[in-house]
Amino acid sequence: MTRPRTLIIAEAGVNHSGSLDTALALVDAAADAGADIVKFQTFNAKSTAGRAARKADYQHRTTDAAESQLAMLQRLELPQSAHHPLIARAKLRGIEFLSTPFDPLSLAFLLSLDLPRIKIGSGDLTNAPLLHTLAKAGATLILSTGMATLGEVEEALGVLAHGYGGSKDAPGIAAFRAAWRDPAARRHLAEKVSLLHCTTDYPCPPEDVNLAAMQAMRTAFALPVGYSDHTDGFEISLAAVALGATIIEKHLTLDRNAEGPDHAASIEPDDFARMVSAIRNIEAAIGDGIKTPKNSEIRNMPIARKSLVAARPLQAGDVLGPDDIASKRPGSGRPPIEYWSLIGTTVTRPYDPEDQI
Repeated sequence: MTRPRTLIIAEAGVNHSGSLDTALALVDAAADAGADIVKFQTFNAKSTAGRAARKADYQHRTTDAAESQLAMLQRLELPQSAHHPLIARAKLRGIEFLSTPFDPLSLAFLLSLDLPRIKIGSGDLTNAPLLHTLAKAGATLILSTGMATLGEVEEALGVLAHGYGGSKDAPGIAAFRAAWRDPAARRHLAEKVSLLHCTTDYPCPPEDVNLAAMQAMRTAFALPVGYSDHTDGFEISLAAVALGATIIEKHLTLDRNAEGPDHAASIEPDDFARMVSAIRNIEAAIGDGIKTPKNSEIRNMPIARKSLVAARPLQAGDVLGPDDIASKRPGSGRPPIEYWSLIGTTVTRPYDPEDQI
């Protein structure tokens, strides 16, 4: 069976640094590189982070260490008014617009835009009210699972199953677990939800990637799986596709040396285009799993394979013994598997050495 085409997401994220012009340029860069989707982040800084929230170590390294997380987010916030020109540019360039909400108001805003799908980041996998609201709205979802255990992913899917299934039971832990056990509710998940494996570190060292966990989620939950890549370069994304990822998300930046929390874990447009090309080649190479000669091979079969030939001069009436027969190219004659069938038979005409028998 032919695998689905990999959905490639260019994660512009906050690499626009609050500039609409830069965000528009990222849409263009994603389209030029061959991405299917360009993704941003939609948040109200004050609704997302409290004054006491500290920055991650990688954010300290890549931004002003004295700046609070709230101040950083306020500087990187993309206003709701900027979404409309971005969506228009994406439509013009033939690429899908996607965003991740980080608070209820931002989710409501994105739902009002009637986007094809919503992406929820790893930090909100345990944010049950946000997940439940999204599921009740019937939105198609890509859910990142960084920092999570398999059990936490299952809990999140129970919340979603309850919301998608329209359960009459009031939301709560028991109701979510019951929804997870309900085959009808699980069918809603299969129609609406894809999971992304990722490791929440920027950039992520290869030894912390654990791509096998992506495969474990596919087995455990019978849902489409993909990989959100925070490593340097893009070779891990290629490995993920070879292992069955149907979605790849990779940060895109116009300049890896720019100031900001995510540029260092991003790739620039030329590398993004190379990644897209490599993924398409891998998809083509995986094929349908049926082991049979391809057309490009068939013409080489007579050249590469061998036929049974006379190993020495033979006369009519000779009885063939093991030393009378050899296997040599070309493969246009009797195949070598018939070697034992010829032993002990009598030849009916003369053969010169290397004549096909």
